[in-house]
Amino acid sequence: MEGNIIQPLIGALISSTIAIRAYKRKSLNLSGAIAGFLVMTIHFAVSYRFGAIILAFFLSSSKLTKVGEEKKRRIDADFKEGGQRNWIQVLFNSGIATVLALAIWKLRGWQEVCLDTKESTVLTALLGGIIGHYSCCSGDTWSSELGVLSDATPRLITTFKHVRRGTNGGVTIAGLAAAAAAGGVIGVTFVLFGLFTTSCEYSVALKQLLVIPLSVMAGVCGSLIDSLLGATLQFSGFCTVRNKVVGKPGPTVKKISGLSILDNNAVNLISIILTSLLTSIFCVYIF
Repeated sequence: MEGNIIQPLIGALISSTIAIRAYKRKSLNLSGAIAGFLVMTIHFAVSYRFGAIILAFFLSSSKLTKVGEEKKRRIDADFKEGGQRNWIQVLFNSGIATVLALAIWKLRGWQEVCLDTKESTVLTALLGGIIGHYSCCSGDTWSSELGVLSDATPRLITTFKHVRRGTNGGVTIAGLAAAAAAGGVIGVTFVLFGLFTTSCEYSVALKQLLVIPLSVMAGVCGSLIDSLLGATLQFSGFCTVRNKVVGKPGPTVKKISGLSILDNNAVNLISIILTSLLTSIFCVYIF
């Protein structure tokens, strides 16, 4: 029982430290900091490994958001210093994984588990969903934040025609490479912390290494799904007054691509759901 009390307390301490730091550095606004504290505390309370994964996603994404800020300011019509994500963006990027983590806790309590369908197909599927979730989120963020800084002109994923930087659905080789690296970071974090928190049979433990290439593919897959949805169901246009790519039609806006059906949050959510589902299925099949 003592360990069950200590783990949430440790999670709350780490989460509050990160949330306050992020608020001061303008990575999160006040509502985002509160939401971030809650979801991160839940992750740590359920599993130190889940806490490490959400930390890897959040810290790396926040750092990359600040890279090349001046260039991003000139390109992005919705640019905010430091990123300043709000509670909606926090929940869209961590809500599903939080629900999956709570489902795992309901089934196994604080006992750490490995990806092993012989032990439990349901738990393996839930773990796979969390891996896919953060591989997708990280892949999308890394590809967006680093891809826009690439000297290469992006191509629209549906037509492969050159488009302006900041166009929804525009992809570059650098952006896809960043998505792969982001997924790899999530996979490595899962495997490394699993070495210290789980006790699996040798053959099962060795098989956990397959999470790394799987998360790499999930990162790229999530980024591609996001780009496809962005190119088709999310509006992009060029504003001749602001001289920037914008996400809403207007009298001074010339359409580039997409329909005004989904906004950025909806695109991210659908990408996360699909990538989490696919990764979950692959985990059940592989492990």
